[in-house]
Amino acid sequence: MVEVCNGDARYQSNDQCHNLSVEQRLGSVRLDDGTAIRFAVVGTGPVALYVPGWVSHLELGWAMPAERLFYEGLASGRTLVRYDRPGCGLSGTTDRPDVVELELQVIGAVAEAVGIDEFDLIGASFGAPLAAKFAARNPGSVNRLVLYGGWVQGNEIAAPAVRQHVLGLVEQHWGFASDVLTEIFAPDADAGFRAAFSSYQRESASAATARRLLATCYEIDVSEDLGRIRAQTTVIHRADDRAAPLAEGKRLAEGIAGARLKVLPGRTHVPFVGDVEALVNEIRAGLGLPRLQQMPRPTLTLRQEQVAALVAQGLTNRQIAKELVITERSAESHVERIRLRMGFRSRAQIAAWYAASHPTG
Repeated sequence: MVEVCNGDARYQSNDQCHNLSVEQRLGSVRLDDGTAIRFAVVGTGPVALYVPGWVSHLELGWAMPAERLFYEGLASGRTLVRYDRPGCGLSGTTDRPDVVELELQVIGAVAEAVGIDEFDLIGASFGAPLAAKFAARNPGSVNRLVLYGGWVQGNEIAAPAVRQHVLGLVEQHWGFASDVLTEIFAPDADAGFRAAFSSYQRESASAATARRLLATCYEIDVSEDLGRIRAQTTVIHRADDRAAPLAEGKRLAEGIAGARLKVLPGRTHVPFVGDVEALVNEIRAGLGLPRLQQMPRPTLTLRQEQVAALVAQGLTNRQIAKELVITERSAESHVERIRLRMGFRSRAQIAAWYAASHPTG
């Protein structure tokens, strides 16, 4: 559960309130139909709820250095709440075809589980039109609305033939499709990130779920919702975004009364690639927060780096001990220190972080 301590939203564990400035805490809530939704909480201050893009994974996303730094930048001065939608990441699966209506229920359920009636709402990529639709339906709940890389009508972000081709690839060749989509979403990322992000997408959702969500990205239409949005709104878009054309970002801003449009240079759609500092500060401005100084990256000792590399290779503590000529207890202690220092909960997160941080070329 999440409770409010001294005016700040914090996660309750073992009947104590813990500061969440470094480590994310996981919570869960069930929808009326029984679907289990997992969410993560990090930071302190008023709540900003983050609506994810196409697919997500709370733990693996937190393990990717670039993505984690992006979230930490948003969580300075805010309690950032993220979730995995049904069928993605840590959340349960569902056969419900009404993806958009289901998503709106998820946002409401997570907000209720966190214990908030009013909050700021951030939507990135597919999360942008979803956040816009929620804000239109719940004008009393959303204080500030920030939309990044979004669109008004999904059928405008790609030609019909392209949409059908990509959907077919995802359905029939999910491995190859994740590589293709990574090239579209993050053309300026290095090889290490692209490999890690392709794997991340496949780990986040099955081919069937990915296709259903992508089809909804192409189908969603919020043109009738924009006029009902009352929240103070900021729309942010990269000028040459390869996945969502700038024209759609402009349409979002033009359709929402008083919305501020900020166009940043770049062609990368993924928010945590490219000039991330500029994007984070524009989002923070939309939330009424000051600019953020560059955040220091958590580092490991040389021995911890060696242990993390062996964890990424799939070695057990006993095998790590043999490889490094240390005791099994020492290997276990090193793994635990890595986990605590990086705010991870599992060996899988350590492995994902190491793979993303140490590209092989």
